Amino acid sequence: MDSLQTIKLRFGIIGNNVALNRALEKAIQVAPTDISVLVIGESGVGKEFIPKIIHNQSPRKHNNYIAVNCGAIPEGTIDSELFGHEKGAFTGATQTRKGYFEVADGGTIFLDEVGELPLSTQVRLLRILESGEFMKVGSSELQKTNVRIVAATNVRLKEAVEKGKFREDLYYRLNTVQIDIPALRDRKEDINLLFRKFASDFANKYRMPHIELSPEAQNYIANYPWPGNVRQLRNFAEQVSVVEKNRTIDLEKIHELLPNNSSMLIVANKKDNNSSDFMERELLFKVLLDMKKDLNDLRALTLDLIKNKDVDDFNGNTQELIQRVYQEQADDSNDFIPSHYNVVPSTPQKGSNYQQQYDYSSDVYDVSPIEEPESLSLQDNEKEMIKLALEKYKGKRKMAADELGISERTLYRKIKQYHL
Repeated sequence: MDSLQTIKLRFGIIGNNVALNRALEKAIQVAPTDISVLVIGESGVGKEFIPKIIHNQSPRKHNNYIAVNCGAIPEGTIDSELFGHEKGAFTGATQTRKGYFEVADGGTIFLDEVGELPLSTQVRLLRILESGEFMKVGSSELQKTNVRIVAATNVRLKEAVEKGKFREDLYYRLNTVQIDIPALRDRKEDINLLFRKFASDFANKYRMPHIELSPEAQNYIANYPWPGNVRQLRNFAEQVSVVEKNRTIDLEKIHELLPNNSSMLIVANKKDNNSSDFMERELLFKVLLDMKKDLNDLRALTLDLIKNKDVDDFNGNTQELIQRVYQEQADDSNDFIPSHYNVVPSTPQKGSNYQQQYDYSSDVYDVSPIEEPESLSLQDNEKEMIKLALEKYKGKRKMAADELGISERTLYRKIKQYHL
């Protein structure tokens, strides 16, 4: 079994962070076994290295290693991709096809973004974990496979289990051993090492002088939150290597190239609680809509009670009641008080606020066409929130999906569904 430093050199892993070293050591330790491993970490931290290390250090290393991005495969075809299909099983199935689990027999299969699997596929996956058995799509014949499964996700699977989006039994079968990959903002001591490595790689690739950072710039990027983690740092190093003519980057230039630090910290914190925050916003939004509907119903009831009184009984107290029901919003919107309530403005008095008086004739209180509240349809509200997110990020689906707390694949499906 190779040492930790040998593994880092072989796979090009840079850094000496304690949490990173612990994750790598755990991967090396479990590699000789066949137990399932669940890799947890934010997008861009480098989760894909762990299954490669496990496969390379296992007795299966001479057999196939297959990596599958579960979030990138459409829901309608993912069963066929994973388990294969028989000829004629569905439209377009012109020949029998082997799935990934059949091809990876004797080797290792890496299921990235496993939290995006549909529930029907989760049932099939659970059967493979329990007995090694599966059936191709369109077939009734059981087949056996002997694969080592390593899964990874940036979704909080425990929360998905509580919401019924991920099977609890599958979660515990996958999570025999959990390996946590730290976010880049928690590896401050490694950030400048990584930047120098990336800058050197791009200098050689594009045949340009190396980029160097001033001490102030080095300190700034070490304390920057990097919400996109190692992937964002690598892209940043490539950008400055190609675009900047001055090969020494100072703090002022860093400020121009990177978004505001404080705002990115907010984004980073949002990512930690993405799905729960989205559910809270959705719940609050619905509560506000319900409150508005109740308020409209209360106003209608008030005027119905007044309508049933004798006209001669109206006095200043009744008028005051109507004013209290409507006056607050009337100052902000001319359309708030429906025209059928026959509100007649009196002539404004000099030095006094604009007053409103009410005509209590028999046709004043026709309250049947009460003001309709905004749509309470979840579909309408979901469509509106998706439009707002896309406008906010100028059509960038990845960022919009992160803001909404859904996967990019789900957002793409919603865009097609709502013709956005």
